[in-house]
Amino acid sequence: MTYRKFTPSMLRLSSILTMFMLLITGCAGKKTVSDSKTGGYKVGLVFDVGGRGDKSFNDSAYNGLEQAKQKLGIQFDYIEPSGEGADREAALRQMAADPDVKLIIGVGLLFTDDITAIAREFPDKKFACIDYNPQPGAQIPANLSGIVFEEKKGSFLTGAIAALESKTGTIGFIGGMDSNIIRKFESGYTEGAKFVNPGIKVITNFIGMTGSAFNDPAKGKELALGQYSKGADIIYQASGASGMGVIEAARETNKLVICTDMDQSYLAPGRVLTSMTKAVDKAVFTTVEDAMKGQFQGGKQRVFGLEGRYTDYVWNSGNDKLIDNAVRERVESIRKDILDGKIKVQE
Repeated sequence: MTYRKFTPSMLRLSSILTMFMLLITGCAGKKTVSDSKTGGYKVGLVFDVGGRGDKSFNDSAYNGLEQAKQKLGIQFDYIEPSGEGADREAALRQMAADPDVKLIIGVGLLFTDDITAIAREFPDKKFACIDYNPQPGAQIPANLSGIVFEEKKGSFLTGAIAALESKTGTIGFIGGMDSNIIRKFESGYTEGAKFVNPGIKVITNFIGMTGSAFNDPAKGKELALGQYSKGADIIYQASGASGMGVIEAARETNKLVICTDMDQSYLAPGRVLTSMTKAVDKAVFTTVEDAMKGQFQGGKQRVFGLEGRYTDYVWNSGNDKLIDNAVRERVESIRKDILDGKIKVQE
């Protein structure tokens, strides 16, 4: 039998190849979207749990890149997560290792630790994280922009709407992963509801404790049916793709649902009271445009809030028949008072 001797350089090469193969198989394949007429700035996007097609958070981020492609001429790659998204670090590293990618965006709070570490490792690249959620007092790398929204203030407005429109005096909240950001949705909603109706009852459930809680429509539907059976006539869901189950429950019971991130009224016409929107698409577009202009705002959290309606609630032809004009006027007055500091909503 013949034995082959491996030199140190050969072993190093073997190790590198093994790591490369693990990187490729560890996360979904990278997909490129570009305009053949432009060879310009390239952006990399890594989706959160639920991936593209969640009709919510991830889709909004993707729409922002599509707008940047059409208006700014960028190219972009994106990577879908696998399972519970445990391959985030590998996907971010894959994007950062591409010499053509100038800006890497992670979609969701679960990216916070990984994208912070990768940003420090690749100081010549720019990074952005949507719903960036560092530990208090943590130093944010100068090449990382933490994109955050005023979820609590937006949820305060939807809570006011729910309490003013409820016929039963009981409303519900269903969150995805039990985390401090989703708790902001819940507390803002509850505070807004009790601001206009101190006697309102709010039922609260969370789908789970891990990232998979954002991708479990069956559990969302189960919890929603339970809340509706206990008297809730309006449920606010902040649960990513799991919210599809809540919407289905509203449709089946002829009750109302408040959706999150994007206007989702088209998914259940007449059943979606409103949606608390976070203009993730606008924030992504603005971040890309700033980076291209050399005006990238790194080293801090960048707030996209009620001012400019980056965080807002939906009132349009899709739901104007569901919200009384007097309710609309009251909520707009509350919104103005929050912006003027007359109503304090601590994020």
